[in-house]
Amino acid sequence: MGRPLGRILALTLTIVLTAGCTEVPVGDAKPGGTGEQSPSRQSADNELLIYTVWPAYYVKEEIFQKQIGDYIRKKFPDITVKHIAWDNPGRQYKDLIAAGTIPDIIMDDTRMNVQRYIIDNDLHYDMTELIKKYNFDTSKFNPAHMAQMRNLTPDGKLYGLPFYNNDYVLFYNKDIFDKFGVDYPRDGMTYDEIYELAKRLTRVEGEITYKGFSQHPGHYLNFNQLSLSPLSRTEDKADLSAPGWKLLVDNMRRFYEIPANQFDTVETFASKPSLAMAVASVSDHVVKFHEANKSLNYDFVSVPSFPDAPGIKYQPNVYSMYITKQSTKKDLAFQVIAALLSEEHQIELAKEGVIGPLETEAIKSAFGQNLPQLQGKNIQSVFYGNNAMPPPARQEGLVWYDAILQNIFQPLIFSESKDSVTALRMTEEKTTKEIEQKKADKALSD
Repeated sequence: MGRPLGRILALTLTIVLTAGCTEVPVGDAKPGGTGEQSPSRQSADNELLIYTVWPAYYVKEEIFQKQIGDYIRKKFPDITVKHIAWDNPGRQYKDLIAAGTIPDIIMDDTRMNVQRYIIDNDLHYDMTELIKKYNFDTSKFNPAHMAQMRNLTPDGKLYGLPFYNNDYVLFYNKDIFDKFGVDYPRDGMTYDEIYELAKRLTRVEGEITYKGFSQHPGHYLNFNQLSLSPLSRTEDKADLSAPGWKLLVDNMRRFYEIPANQFDTVETFASKPSLAMAVASVSDHVVKFHEANKSLNYDFVSVPSFPDAPGIKYQPNVYSMYITKQSTKKDLAFQVIAALLSEEHQIELAKEGVIGPLETEAIKSAFGQNLPQLQGKNIQSVFYGNNAMPPPARQEGLVWYDAILQNIFQPLIFSESKDSVTALRMTEEKTTKEIEQKKADKALSD
């Protein structure tokens, strides 16, 4: 998750919830796993407890209320919304579980956390019957988003619904392009075309090194556009043997082999305005880059694609909503989720720069309207092309492990100058050993 796990600091946890800004005791920690909440911990029939892990900015209560809480109260005036945001220490899954306080709705990162936190803690619940009961049409959603949800398990059960996709675009510094007389990039360009631009824009002038292109190796490989998984579908091991992995690695490493274009984090796009192009996430950077450097003259286009898969961008980086098995208010929870996924609400979220699973023309037109930093920018590039489909589900019962794919480049390629095949093999072997260790640790804890 990018945030370290902490210790449970006390047996009694007190968490500030959003019902009138009151403090509600979570309860005394006790063993017992994730079974049904005891009667003493049951909330009123009109109360919903929502636990947000991702998007991370919901730790700021005012953002949660603006994007979620206020709308629920508007559509369901009789509901009391209580909110817990993931925090370290004291508000992690293990803390809530130990206290016997199980949320009705969880919002979390689908790829990273569903298996290791929701399924492994027996919090998962198949929403299929509720979808049928309320005649909720999932076919209107981005198909790659829905595939991400269904590919969590081989039986295709639907443990959640997509809420927000932190997608990627290619940012570019107009001043650098103007300085060197190079045409701006445009939507739909391939990596080959962007590579040619990067070569033209990478140069040293006096004390300034202009770098043509940067892209985060881990994000590029984790959400790769070839729909590859680093894990075996049938065994508890890594598998980076498919030819597409070498294609991916070779494609990126050529950019960093351009003389003077050594790797530099995409975060320097604003802080060191000598980086011409950088692939970065929309929600984390469209405002951040502006705030870091208000004089930065930039715009963005779609991420480059492979010639054999034109217009295919990253796999979804989806944060989704889940109803817990332990919730006694599943119908109410589903109706709230359905309302949050309505076009009406998705339009309001789009105005705040949130990319949801609905991509109607009204939503596209509304995107970024409330963000002055986006005025005059190429907004429609956010919706250009199609997300790559996530890889198929793995066999049931296999250990999920987040392979540290950025290690292929750092240290193996950037620091140790390994060839692509060797870097892939070493990463595969290291990941397999880590999976074996994880299995052994789990066997001991069981």
